[in-house]
Amino acid sequence: MATTAATTSDPPGPTLAPRSAHTSLKRARILFDTGTNIPSIAGDGTSSTSISSSTPLAAATSAFVPPLFDPLIHKASISRRIKLQYPNEVNNLAFQGEEDEVRGSALEREGKSSSKESATLRAVRELRRDALDRLRSGEHIVGSSTVQEDGGGEGRLVLHREKDLNSGGGSSFTTPPTSDGVGTIVLAGAGGDATTTSTTGNDGRKVRPGGILTERKEGSRHSNIPTPKWHAPWKLSTVISSHLGWVRSVAFDPTNTLFATGGGDRVIKIFDLAKACVASNDALKITLTGHISPVRGLAFSERHPYLFSGGEDKMVKCWDLETNQVIRHYHGHLSGVFALKLHPTLDLLVTGGRDAVARVWDMRTKHQIHCLTGHDNTVGAILTKGTDPQIITGSYDSTIKLWDLAAGKCMTTLTHHKKSVRALAQPSFENTFISGAADNLKKWVGSDGRFVKNFTGHKAVINALAVNDDGVVLSAADDGTMNFWDYGSGHCFQTSTTVAQPGSLDAENGIFAAEFDLTGTRLITCEADKTIKIWKEEEKASELSHPVDMASWRKKCIAEAKRRY
Repeated sequence: MATTAATTSDPPGPTLAPRSAHTSLKRARILFDTGTNIPSIAGDGTSSTSISSSTPLAAATSAFVPPLFDPLIHKASISRRIKLQYPNEVNNLAFQGEEDEVRGSALEREGKSSSKESATLRAVRELRRDALDRLRSGEHIVGSSTVQEDGGGEGRLVLHREKDLNSGGGSSFTTPPTSDGVGTIVLAGAGGDATTTSTTGNDGRKVRPGGILTERKEGSRHSNIPTPKWHAPWKLSTVISSHLGWVRSVAFDPTNTLFATGGGDRVIKIFDLAKACVASNDALKITLTGHISPVRGLAFSERHPYLFSGGEDKMVKCWDLETNQVIRHYHGHLSGVFALKLHPTLDLLVTGGRDAVARVWDMRTKHQIHCLTGHDNTVGAILTKGTDPQIITGSYDSTIKLWDLAAGKCMTTLTHHKKSVRALAQPSFENTFISGAADNLKKWVGSDGRFVKNFTGHKAVINALAVNDDGVVLSAADDGTMNFWDYGSGHCFQTSTTVAQPGSLDAENGIFAAEFDLTGTRLITCEADKTIKIWKEEEKASELSHPVDMASWRKKCIAEAKRRY
């Protein structure tokens, strides 16, 4: 067969098979061989060969069987196969080339070598590097079906990766309108020199040329940053020095004319709110004695002239305010009572204490209805609602439990806090609640306990939380610090520290309890310096005199968005 081919003056050229992955290597050898024996392919699939060898067999061999380990041919073959099987793979090639750069620099820092990689892997890496270089220099246009070219010669890119958008070194881009109304994304610096390391975007941020991002809507950059509501700052109005020990609890009556405080001096004092706000000498109405240990919980009944108190002496008492006498005792706690709440619609009393249980009492019969067990440490805070879950407890075991009142069983346990939960509060305008611990404050959905957001910034042991109808949240701590927050956005608009009365120790600069009155215009704090302090808003404050610091608020929101909890 070789002799017959030699007798012909011009042998027919090789015919190429239809395009397929199996023939890409042979096709690449024909198209990319740079030797003298190169078959020229005609449009009909035939070729004319310039034969310089002595025999046609030698010419055919040199044309169709070039060196098998020629890196140029091997690379061209792999490129052809990628383009045939994956027409849109160029986008991923550029992205993978960027990852190869990061991985290669990491290997160099660690002193490792990647010289043992195969020829195929080496060729693929070169293809990735070439695609990345073309993308950076603006030579290649990615996603041409959705991008309009212009005469400026800039590289126009359709951006693909969402996580690069959230990174600090993301690229700056704009979306100029096109004739068909579809915006195109222009990568800043895409048409520049590929050796440029960084440039400056329109917003002043550093922009690295290249990279594959994702398209987003205009103005969505800070769409997840809530706008805080403006609140006037609070200031100290009145200081009442009446107790002989730490003041541990406070409660307002339903008419907002009286408030009661209990302290470490084992007495309950009832004050006239209006007279106390103006520091009148006759603000104290009556002093109730009967506990033999500090009074840790107080609550006024909305339907009866009763005041309920609980103390570290394991006693829960019901006081008749018409006769100023104890009319009922609720026996059952095995240790001190630290929290006390009344149900808003039912004649039920809920108490919690150091015996790690919350007990539900019938107010009238004094019988214990439920003993809510499940906590491993002291129950330090209680909330009651008219809808399920009707009881919420916070414990020193760093958990919060939502209880089914009818069944007397736990519905949900929230374990997000890392420190003891000492305070709970809920607003009147939405079905949510907030919890306070030494790690941070957390906001929850009241119906099922879903986590909403963190209120970060108060790094102290939170002893008290209070919310008024205007959406102002107070967090008061063991070291005397007070933070005022906007309940909707979580913005801390004021940070202050209480001042201990003269003659007190530095360690007595602490707050144990706090509560807003029913109007939300007065705040009462019970403190370790044996005083009761009344706070009010500054009358002359405005948004011009005390503006919201949006720069620091935006910076804090962006930093928290990048943080992994």
